[in-house]
Amino acid sequence: MSEPLLKVQDLKIHFSTFYGVAKAVDGISFEVQHGEALGLVGESGSGKSVTGMAILQLIQPPGKVVAGDIIFAGKSLVDYSEKEMQNVRGSKISMIFQNPRTCLNPVLTLGRQIDRVYLQHNNVTPAQASEHRLEMLSRVGIGDPIRFSNNYPHQVSGGMCQRAMIVMAIICEPQLVIADEPTTGLDVTIQRQIMELLAEMRERMNETQILITHDLGVVAETCHRIVVMYASRVMEVSPTRQLFNEPLHPYTIGLLNSIPRVDIDEQPTPLPGYVPNALNRPSGCPFHPRCSRAQERCQVEQPELVPVKDGRSAACFFVEK
Repeated sequence: MSEPLLKVQDLKIHFSTFYGVAKAVDGISFEVQHGEALGLVGESGSGKSVTGMAILQLIQPPGKVVAGDIIFAGKSLVDYSEKEMQNVRGSKISMIFQNPRTCLNPVLTLGRQIDRVYLQHNNVTPAQASEHRLEMLSRVGIGDPIRFSNNYPHQVSGGMCQRAMIVMAIICEPQLVIADEPTTGLDVTIQRQIMELLAEMRERMNETQILITHDLGVVAETCHRIVVMYASRVMEVSPTRQLFNEPLHPYTIGLLNSIPRVDIDEQPTPLPGYVPNALNRPSGCPFHPRCSRAQERCQVEQPELVPVKDGRSAACFFVEK
């Protein structure tokens, strides 16, 4: 296998608070291959969005990357200066943020906001930027790109705002696109359109994508592999089909059992308890207070993420290797 496009190694992100240090990310590792769509899945508070922000060095005080490395295209990003990262953001790695209405500038037209991204990273005239923007808007299914460009964010629907965010993310043809909960707050039909659009852009532009979500259903049809996070750590890494057919980690099993299904009469079984507070993670395996298989060892020892079989990994003492 070729060298991965992105490699996250033992990443730790802490936030200093009045009540103590919150371990938002606690030693996670994963890789993303060229052209791959990787799902980063977990409940709220698992650390998945913070991980995405860290890749682009967008963690602000009181947050800080305290350990680990982020290697992109063979180069470590952890020690990049802000000026160096400005040349990376948008042109090499871009991000589609949650809640596009709050991310877009309310006093600038959508067209102007898209043009500013393209002009920042390309030596072109405003007229050339405008022409390229209209072409990209047509690609993502905007029927009247000129009219759309003249609108302000509040004048279009949430789905259209998200399409504008997608265009801003891909207009410079970056190698890696990180989509953080890209369907949050959208109608179900619009959610599907957005996911189909992201998949189409990946195929057409040979992008690599990281899809961050709490919804396993969102990644089921669009991602090649899935990284399952819980309480700041990675619980399981698996190809998508194998994860749904044969989940390894008790947490992954619990997540899948809590999803309503139409092909069986059984009611979904929600996971008991709650995700532990980042200020007070349990000792040992972070999932042991909610795990039906937990034993005394789980309370004192933290299982490492280790290879199991067929390119799969799990952080559990009782998963058969």
